[in-house]
Formats: sequence, C-alpha cells, structure tokens
Amino acid sequence: MKAVRAGRIPQEVDGTIDPARADAAWDAQTDPAKRPATVKAPPAAPSAPAMSVTATAPAPLQREAVTAPAPAAAGGGSSFDGGKAAGANFAQARTMHEVAKAQKARIQVQRLKDEVIDRANALAMVFKLARQERDSWVTWPARVAGQMAAEIGIDPHTMQTLLETYVRAHLNELADVKPEFR
Repeated sequence: MKAVRAGRIPQEVDGTIDPARADAAWDAQTDPAKRPATVKAPPAAPSAPAMSVTATAPAPLQREAVTAPAPAAAGGGSSFDGGKAAGANFAQARTMHEVAKAQKARIQVQRLKDEVIDRANALAMVFKLARQERDSWVTWPARVAGQMAAEIGIDPHTMQTLLETYVRAHLNELADVKPEFR
C-alpha cells in the first residue's frame, strides 16, 4: 500500500492493481544496483489477502545478460522523467566502472608475467638504438672512402667528402621520424 500511496504503482479505477503494469512501473523506478540478485518466493500469505488482485501471480522475473551500454545522448535525461534516464545513466556508469576494473586487473596480471613494458624504458631503448645506428653511419664514409676511391680511381678525400655529405643528408631526413608509443 505504501508504494500505491507514493505513486510508484498505479491503481486501476476500481482500486485493483494490474500485476503487469505494477511490475513495469516498479522496474522503471527501481535503482538497478539495489535489485536483489535472485528473486525469492514471498512468504505464505494469510488466508485473507490484503489487496485484491485481478490476475494470477506475475510471471517469474528473468535476468538478462549485461552488455556494454551505448553512450548517453547529449543532454541526458532529467530527474523528473520517472527515473528512467537516471537508472540508465547509473547502469552505464556502473558498467564502465566494472570494465575499468577488469582492464586494470588484466594489466596487473600482464605486469606480473612481464608482458608489459614501461614507456619511458622503451623510449630510452629506441633513442639508444637510433643513436648507435647514426654513429655507425657517420663513421662509415671514413672507413670505406679509401677502398671505394681506389676501385674507381679518384682522390680518396673527394670520395670521403661526397659520402659524408650524402650520408648526413640522409640522416637528417631520418631525424624527422619520431617514435609514437600509445
């Protein structure tokens, strides 16, 4: 009777309660987090019913699988719409919270298994490897210029100067590439 007086359950004109409408109204105005996990059978009713009901007992409730909610529409719902938007927003927030907790737990397990690398360490490693490769290329013309000049019959200094010029130009092009770790 308290739910009828509060307006949570609609009454028919003759004072009876339609179970289907009452269940729908109750579900629409109940916080999903406060719903019981299982539906228990009500205790045995006294011989004289407190309210008259026009239909038989309602069908048992069935739990549906929880799926990730779609993002809320712009503007959202107000608190004056019967609680439907507030319940949906709460359910979405609760789902997002649970997804975030699951992702955090997965990352922690990956860290324990040494499957996750630290971004700062990865950047330092890439920088170190790139510097080693650059240093190798910078010293390469001095190592090979004499041999190449002898093979084609030109001055070794001219060959080294040309090689250094082109190697440095190429290294300058490669310096524009920046590693992106997301």
